[in-house]
Amino acid sequence: MKQTVTPHLIVDDAAAAITFYTQAFGAVEQCRLQMPDSDKIMHAAISIGDATIMLAETMECPESGMKTQSPKQLGGSPVTIHLSVPDVDKTFAQALAAGAKEIMQPADMFWGDRYGKVTDPFGHEWSIATPVRQMTPEEIMAAAKECFKQAQPVG
Repeated sequence: MKQTVTPHLIVDDAAAAITFYTQAFGAVEQCRLQMPDSDKIMHAAISIGDATIMLAETMECPESGMKTQSPKQLGGSPVTIHLSVPDVDKTFAQALAAGAKEIMQPADMFWGDRYGKVTDPFGHEWSIATPVRQMTPEEIMAAAKECFKQAQPVG
């Protein structure tokens, strides 16, 4: 079955992004289309596991009304891409070795995942997780209450 929603990431250097995602997350390049008379990539697709992710470079094309901007140009992104993997610690280390920056080291979370976060070299945030135990919604709520009871208020 074809996936219904496909992320389309805007990056400053799509060729470098493809290399990073291949090294960090085991991505496989599906296609790459360059702008005519340019080395800029106007469209590329990679797969990570069973998901497809499309990529394009930042560019402005006034005749078509198209302007794309990367998270770096925008000062960050409000979106986190979630990646489920068999071994979060291995994938997290692989991402750091490929050039990602650590946001949060992998840790066991109250909802049953071992979970960590990185920012890729292009400004996109990735959460990386491995389920470690199955929990009912009731168990998750009880664990959340305990977790947040221990949390210190900010401000």
